[in-house]
Amino acid sequence: MAKIKTSYFCQSCGFESAKWLGKCPSCQQWNTFVEEIIDKGPKNAPEWKSTNTSAGRVNKPAKVQEIVYAEDHRLITPDKELNRVLGGGVVGGSLVLIGGEPGIGKSTLMLQLALTIPKIKILYVSGEESEQQIKLRAERILPKPTSECYILTETSTQNIFKQIELLEPNLVIIDSIQTLHSAHIESTPGSVSQVKECTAELLRFAKETHTPVFLIGHITKDGMIAGPKILEHMVDTVLQFEGDRHHVYRILRAIKNRFGAASELGIYEMQGNGLREVSNPSEILLSQREEPLSGVTISATMEGLRPMLIETQALVSASPYGTPQRSATGFDTKRMNMLLAVLEKRCGFRLGAKDVFLNIAGGIRVEDPSIDLGLAAAIISSHEDMPVPYKICFAAEIGLSGEIRAVTRIEQRIAEAEKLGFEQIFISKYNKKGLDLSKYSIEVKTVAKIEEVFGLLFG
Repeated sequence: MAKIKTSYFCQSCGFESAKWLGKCPSCQQWNTFVEEIIDKGPKNAPEWKSTNTSAGRVNKPAKVQEIVYAEDHRLITPDKELNRVLGGGVVGGSLVLIGGEPGIGKSTLMLQLALTIPKIKILYVSGEESEQQIKLRAERILPKPTSECYILTETSTQNIFKQIELLEPNLVIIDSIQTLHSAHIESTPGSVSQVKECTAELLRFAKETHTPVFLIGHITKDGMIAGPKILEHMVDTVLQFEGDRHHVYRILRAIKNRFGAASELGIYEMQGNGLREVSNPSEILLSQREEPLSGVTISATMEGLRPMLIETQALVSASPYGTPQRSATGFDTKRMNMLLAVLEKRCGFRLGAKDVFLNIAGGIRVEDPSIDLGLAAAIISSHEDMPVPYKICFAAEIGLSGEIRAVTRIEQRIAEAEKLGFEQIFISKYNKKGLDLSKYSIEVKTVAKIEEVFGLLFG
């Protein structure tokens, strides 16, 4: 018998070592190394139809001028939000990894996709649920599916590939990659070596047969996708399904995308019969209040190519303790501290002994610096207890010297504010170059310093 080879893997980052280590030299985590069997002798590649036909082919180098480029024909799904995040549809032969917290709706999203794509054959492989459980969910989502969807409850990759060869599906969904195991590796399902091997087999299948494959992945308590980091490097697209289980809205965000922009996001609403697409997110992110409130402003932000108006909230109060509290939900705390320092240094507002709390309404997280001006106005509005008129919105970045800096795609931001009925929008005067203000019915205020904004708003 061949000698069994073992190695030690870090369960946090996938670092491989020949011996056990107390601390991982890669991710600096303690007690994460586990011994796994990596080779039990010669192994054969998994047998599927494409492997048998291409076994005699030998790859040879080719000049870049001689390579024939064929335009990728994307599979357009009925889910417009998913199409946007993927860059225009599902690319043939692509490997897509979807991660998210337990119970957030990953399986619901994929089963809903499998039930609604017409005229193609889809194989939904589940290693976590029985056929009866999936049938119950399918009845709740779509009692009469419009696609040819097949369900397979299996965890062995060899058996899965046998069924794929018999069925010849046009799309494969794996739920989840942590439950699969390959007979070529003797470690348990979900281990680093098993996840790498199963993903490599599915990657070879996707590229050789030109069949798109969706993988559902678990995440760790830190929010990272479970398994080695190489898992994210192997796949073509990494999607993150985010949201609070106590709220109805979910966000599908592209972290990596080889076939489109990696900054797009899709928004869904969780309902009893599945996920509903939210085509106009600005309307759900803005609260319909009847009376003006202090500390609340509206900011125009961009997520990929999509403009959105979001509600930025601030609360400034006297600190009962010696050290004031600083807390931000949905916004970078370090950037909040920078804005507070600018307001104190350049505008003279005494915020050093105040508790400051920021919140981005709707449960989303924003990294666009264009909401700086809206947040600063919300902070001063709460500090002075003077409400900002509801029909005013903001789209500008604030520099350390208190200057109002220009932001990108200002025309789309202005058009979105105009569409939702706003009367004024504050932008940087450096955005005015090449901007035709006559085509907008909304009043565009151009400012250069932060003091001008507070003078116009609060007098």
